[in-house]
Amino acid sequence: MKMVLLSILKILGVIVGIIVLYGLMAYFLPFIEISEKDDGEKKEIPIYIYTNGVHTDIVMPVKNDMQDWSTKIPFANTKSKKTDYNYIGVGWGDKGFYLDTPTWADLKFSTAFKAAFWLGESAMHCTYYKSMKEADDCKIIMISRSQYKDLAKFVEDKFDKDQNGNFILIPTNAVYSDNDAFYDAQGKYSFLYTCNTWSNNALKAAGQKAAFWTPTDSGIFQHYK
Repeated sequence: MKMVLLSILKILGVIVGIIVLYGLMAYFLPFIEISEKDDGEKKEIPIYIYTNGVHTDIVMPVKNDMQDWSTKIPFANTKSKKTDYNYIGVGWGDKGFYLDTPTWADLKFSTAFKAAFWLGESAMHCTYYKSMKEADDCKIIMISRSQYKDLAKFVEDKFDKDQNGNFILIPTNAVYSDNDAFYDAQGKYSFLYTCNTWSNNALKAAGQKAAFWTPTDSGIFQHYK
């Protein structure tokens, strides 16, 4: 009996140690800034980082001479089917969170457990906007054409694609509004690689300021005050 209790205490100690270590990493590592890379080109393309308070999206022009996102993420896949949007926000995350947890009140232990430990599937959440306005939850970043090319490739590479190279729409009524849609994605969400970790890495891919590592939106936004 004593050996069993010791084993249980050791296991609990390891679990508590992991939680404490994760908390320390999540607090301190975001303060380490990855500096912006100056490629010498004119910064002429606006992108935005936008958060809903938990989840961060990368927002880009719907169309320019380098990329037309509406051909890959059709307007027709949104409820509104409007075609006068000027920006598109893209975020990556756990499919269970996106589709089954519209509010924190709907969060189930099974959904959180699967998401935290690489057990769920992932999805891309794509939202169209007519305009963007800078605020505490939305920051504009001007980047070069080369940086935008790198960013677009990073974003595209996270989408699952069919045999013809098309993004795969997730048929669902669990959209958040009339201007968004979900698509299948590559990779597994976990407590080490969250939706905000992905957005932070997208900024790194574009040569922009970013946290060394962060699981939270605040870890990103503290570098854009």
